[in-house]
Amino acid sequence: MLARFRHLPETLLAGGALSLMLLLPLGEMGLRPLLGKGIANAPLFVQHLGLVLAMFGALLAERAGHLTSLGAGLAAAPDPRVRGLARAFAHAGGGLICGMLAQSSWTFVREEMAVAHAIAYDIPGWLFQVAMPAGFALLGYRLASREAKDWRGRLAALALLVLGAWVVAQFDGLSLPFWPIALALLLLLACGAPIFVVLGGLALGLFWSEGQPLAAVPLSHYQITVNPSLPALPLFTLAGLIFARTGAATRLGTLFTALFGGGARGTAIAGAVLCSCFTALTGGSGVTILALGGLLLPLLTQAGFPERRGIGLVTSASALGVLLAPSVPLIMFAIIARVPINTMFLAGVLPALAMIFFLLVVGGFLRQDLLAVNALAQPKMASDLRAARKAAWAARWEILAPVVAIGSLAGGVATPTESAALTAAYALLTQVVFHRELDRRGVGRALLGCAEVIGGIMLILGMALGLTNFLIDAGIPDAAIDWVQSVLPNKWAFLIALNVFLLLAGALMEIYAAIVVLVPLLLPVALAYGIDPVHFGIIFLANIEMGFLCPPAGMNLYFSSAMFNKPVREVAMSVAPAVLAIFLGSLTISLLPFLATWLPQRLM
Repeated sequence: MLARFRHLPETLLAGGALSLMLLLPLGEMGLRPLLGKGIANAPLFVQHLGLVLAMFGALLAERAGHLTSLGAGLAAAPDPRVRGLARAFAHAGGGLICGMLAQSSWTFVREEMAVAHAIAYDIPGWLFQVAMPAGFALLGYRLASREAKDWRGRLAALALLVLGAWVVAQFDGLSLPFWPIALALLLLLACGAPIFVVLGGLALGLFWSEGQPLAAVPLSHYQITVNPSLPALPLFTLAGLIFARTGAATRLGTLFTALFGGGARGTAIAGAVLCSCFTALTGGSGVTILALGGLLLPLLTQAGFPERRGIGLVTSASALGVLLAPSVPLIMFAIIARVPINTMFLAGVLPALAMIFFLLVVGGFLRQDLLAVNALAQPKMASDLRAARKAAWAARWEILAPVVAIGSLAGGVATPTESAALTAAYALLTQVVFHRELDRRGVGRALLGCAEVIGGIMLILGMALGLTNFLIDAGIPDAAIDWVQSVLPNKWAFLIALNVFLLLAGALMEIYAAIVVLVPLLLPVALAYGIDPVHFGIIFLANIEMGFLCPPAGMNLYFSSAMFNKPVREVAMSVAPAVLAIFLGSLTISLLPFLATWLPQRLM
């Protein structure tokens, strides 16, 4: 009975925080026309609810096994003893580092308690901030006790947590050698430890090596989770998950197939456009593969595609939605680079179309000679207007979702948070009331699923920002500008080198960590070459999205492997032509800046 309610507190806290983050901005929008003002201090309150959502959503992600790592590494070794030792080391290291983060977070909270300033409604700020030490402590115990078989194992997990806290309490502010910490973190990464553990440990180690206060790491985590624009991330994610849990994918698939025709080429175009749009809507290419893979692969094979090429198209096209609004990475870049979100929404439209063109044409998916001879293949390319009208009417609510998201923001009637809340409310209204495809339990599962996703992302972002802040304080961006300009003589050489570097970075780094760590370092260099920050953002995302298709951090490969029951190596081979095509598309976007800047300049 106790085990049944063991996870109830984090479920209620994460779900409640997300629900309030949805309701308060809607109330703000509703009251402004009536009273001339919204709810007092509502934006500040919503921002701090993001911290609660981040910490307790991370606990939900850990429970579901959704904390991101760079693959299993040694935890997937053939020898069962090596696998067991690797998993044990990864979980033990996670518990130890979380203990360090909990203690450094408590130091930060204690300092804030001394100031005791109110956030909103006379609620002191530390009441929200205490979620950090509590969340890291619970997370560390859960990680360290994953291999526990009995009470002795659970006691050892608790001891690891306490040891981490004690080490920080005793040695905070002292200067310690960095290289042993770096070696231990590399081993943790190889053993499959969560990315946030490695990034958090790296940030702690760097601050330790300089004798700086370790509270700087939780301070960075706090800063990014209460960013004024950040509540847009969970709310747009919630809207996408609601659509993904209903028949929206099927309705959109029927529409695009009818629009582009039923032949091999028409099905390929429909599949690429649909995957891109659905990724933008749901916020995750992995969700697109799981939601659309079972629908699109049979359509592609029936149209004449060999199975491997069909898998390659679905897997690669699902990565292209990163450039389309309201994708989460697009919003994340805007927040980190301090570029208006609506500007980035408009900037991504033409480059996304260019990337789809390169994928289909240069990637060879429209070449008739590469299609299999299939008795069920439909060579007809013409669209069926009657079927398209019928499908458009059936999918009318899904078609209007991007209009609600982009229109409310670009029209100036809503802030980014309010636009995201409006989009999430629209998704709930259309799927629960109009389509009646989501019941109360389905809504609850969507809320908890969103909390899991955002919790895992926010941990990565917070730890990555701690690392980034150290690098900025150390003067790395200025040194990078001097070094790069001495090596690369002009803007065009820099752009080519930037594309190659980002391709490699995307293959090695999780996308959100890459945005938080690399954008503050590379953006000043790009500005020194006279590159528009909006153009740089599109180049950055266009290249990083290729990381979804490249091992070891290519999550699309793992999702497709699970979805289609194929080895990861086979999936990687199927997307190889697409990776080359997308890279050429990224180079084209880099050399033609008007693709990213023309639309914002015309419409803003």
